[in-house]
Amino acid sequence: MKKLLFYFLVAGLFVGFYSCQDVIEETYTVNTPEYMTYNDLRSSFVVKSGQDIIQSGKIYFKDNFIFINEYQEGIHVINNADPASPTTILFIEIPGNVDMAIKGDMLYADSYVDLLTIDISDMQNITEVDRDTNVFPYIIPFYAEGVLDDVNESRGVITGYKVSKKTVKVEGDNNNYWRFSKWESLDAVNYADVGSAGSGDFGVGGSMARFTLYDNYLYAIDNASLHLFDISNAANPDFAKQIAISWNIETLFPYDQKLFIGSQTGLYIYSLQNPENPEYISEFRHASSCDPVVVEGNYAYVTLRGGNLCGAIESQLDVIDISVIENPSFVKSYPMEEPYGLGIDNSVLFICDGDAGLKIYDANDVLKIDSNMIASYPEIHAFDVIPLGDVLLMIGVDGLYQYDYTDINDIKLLSHIPIYGN
Repeated sequence: MKKLLFYFLVAGLFVGFYSCQDVIEETYTVNTPEYMTYNDLRSSFVVKSGQDIIQSGKIYFKDNFIFINEYQEGIHVINNADPASPTTILFIEIPGNVDMAIKGDMLYADSYVDLLTIDISDMQNITEVDRDTNVFPYIIPFYAEGVLDDVNESRGVITGYKVSKKTVKVEGDNNNYWRFSKWESLDAVNYADVGSAGSGDFGVGGSMARFTLYDNYLYAIDNASLHLFDISNAANPDFAKQIAISWNIETLFPYDQKLFIGSQTGLYIYSLQNPENPEYISEFRHASSCDPVVVEGNYAYVTLRGGNLCGAIESQLDVIDISVIENPSFVKSYPMEEPYGLGIDNSVLFICDGDAGLKIYDANDVLKIDSNMIASYPEIHAFDVIPLGDVLLMIGVDGLYQYDYTDINDIKLLSHIPIYGN
């Protein structure tokens, strides 16, 4: 509790400047970390039978299987050979898991500070074949209010907090006393809120992904850096390097030998012509907001979500001209309600607009997207999508939805797997 004692001492010294002194009691919320030891973390890998989805996260598709992250708990595996009748078959328990990517038969997944390599060649015998330890930054999870107690990284990873109240007496007048709330969340660093149709060597993720693959490299982002892993030997990734990008980077999208990195302040574009050494090309700056991006042809489509931790701007869709990749330029904005992920397939634009639902547009004319809505599903809370050429995967607060959009004028709901934690 050294930090708290220091702040309380400062408070006492500060109020000593006031001539009119009253004793005032201040009560604060203190978040004391709870830990999982590193030994427990590194012996926690378990494969279980299929179970209900309670709190979904990222989605991924590969070879007729859908992989759904249960936030910080693990990965659900769904047999999707028949999209009209998907079946949840397995749950891979991975504490601290948020993201994933698949090359061939190897699934890469984060587990707090570690990177796991998992052999999924036999779905009846999934095994952990490699673990790279301490390759990601130590995570201090978000807490809603109050102050953070001392963090001791040697004790293990933080899995949550014990919340308590602390009361301190300070002197000062009723109008001008120092408030401890100035230090609220001072030490909180929150790293968690990091091409094909998933039938080749690589799978395909949604627009909210922080993991992606290109050539023989796995790319993963934390809050500020790009981590490169050489996966020439798919079963044994080799950490290659870390590249500083910018603060508050959030998403990755590979397209046309380039890596598009969405951040809360802009879009960063890197060349992947030399995959082992991504090189900065250009950037497009915008006001502070949460910012996934997808790309098709000469245009990048970016959803900007304002409010909460994402910034103060209005929520919107931005279209950016990238025909001159060294100088991306703004085209047009369209107002949205609460946009999260998005997808693009042959100029059909899918936008997850939060509580406003899934919205589908014809984006052939980027200056008239709002006039060319194809369909809208306002009754669902949409989070992210993966368009697969004829079937759309959409994850939302209340479940995984699949739509047949072979005939864009007659989109059909194929199936729905509910999420039970909402």
